[in-house]
Amino acid sequence: MLFASDNWAGAHPAIASSLVEHAAGYASAYGTGALDQAVDRKFSEIFERDVAVFFVATGTAANSLSLASVAKPGGIVFCHRESHVIEDECGAPELLSGGLRLFPVDGPRGKIEPDALKAAIGRFAPEFVHAGRAAALSLTQATEAGTVYTLDEIAGLADMARGAGIPVHMDGARFANALAALDCTPAEMTWKRGVDLLSFGGTKNGCWCAEAVVLFDPGRAKEFSFIRKRSAQLFSKARFISAQFDAYFRDGLWLEIARGSNTMAQRLAATFRASRNARLAWEPQANEVFAILKRTAAERARHQGAVFYDWHPPHNLAADIGPDEQLFRFVTSFATTEADVDRFAAAIG
Repeated sequence: MLFASDNWAGAHPAIASSLVEHAAGYASAYGTGALDQAVDRKFSEIFERDVAVFFVATGTAANSLSLASVAKPGGIVFCHRESHVIEDECGAPELLSGGLRLFPVDGPRGKIEPDALKAAIGRFAPEFVHAGRAAALSLTQATEAGTVYTLDEIAGLADMARGAGIPVHMDGARFANALAALDCTPAEMTWKRGVDLLSFGGTKNGCWCAEAVVLFDPGRAKEFSFIRKRSAQLFSKARFISAQFDAYFRDGLWLEIARGSNTMAQRLAATFRASRNARLAWEPQANEVFAILKRTAAERARHQGAVFYDWHPPHNLAADIGPDEQLFRFVTSFATTEADVDRFAAAIG
């Protein structure tokens, strides 16, 4: 009953096997080997165009270096007020970009509201040097609230950014889960809707350590190469990242894993709907579920071995939380089983 985070799950067996398979022998270093090149081509195939791919160690690195690549003096990045880049990166985007500022934008359930973005962009007149200037829009997909932007919502926000002359970054730590929820193609959820660069996450979806920055304009690859190296994110034995992505993409494993995680999240959501001691805070769309539980039920579940996190109520939470209740987050992964969910259902009553 481990629902703390998909980061707690290990590596999917197919990915672990691929690491073992490619551990022996020799391979050209720094991403120049045959396997590295094959994975690069696979990324381009998946996204239906030529892309530039850069492996990095963590999602924090992917987000921070993505934003660093579009930084400019006085630059402002617009992001949801409860997004990962502003809440959970410990200032890394600001540090590694050399001084970008993250500007919080409101919106319900983790998604930026268009009127709020319009107002935020309008605060920074390009000619007013004292306030700074718009530099980028960052969208989290799936969001930190376990919700998913629709394709039209992505396109609408991207159009607004384009009107302001700024690029769009997508934080895709749970990219596969969002893709599975929308049942669309990677191209449809990114560059076809106006996204310019993507933090592509694999770690939360069954990989051991596989994160990447995907640039939809390969012409920017040369500059990004230096940004990555300067930030100590260039792997010498890149084949170990490629080995993971090779297995990840083979026969659609990455989407199979994501669909499984999402399905377990829906099963967990049904548990909360049926319980007298809990209720959903809002409907989940990916693999994160937020629920309000009676404190006694939560304590009873934890006493029986369940692991999950307390969660700060979001700024615009509509539900009332009683004095004997608390908001919690539950995350499912490839390792979550129906038995886990059913045991938890019995534990909370």
